[in-house]
Amino acid sequence: MCEANAYLIEDSEKKLIMEAVDTVLPEGDGVRLTSIFGDQKFIKGGIYSLALVDRTIFLKETA
Repeated sequence: MCEANAYLIEDSEKKLIMEAVDTVLPEGDGVRLTSIFGDQKFIKGGIYSLALVDRTIFLKETA
């Protein structure tokens, strides 16, 4: 399996917001995450960084 975990960067800390992320799609002023289980979450913001070898997605919210 190649799914990733998504973290939200808040004040130099990372908070796990979704495990087993399969897709990350841009949508309006944010991104929509979908897990392999069909769970979805919308984050108003964007990608901060990706660590593909570690299978991690870092997101940062916009004001």
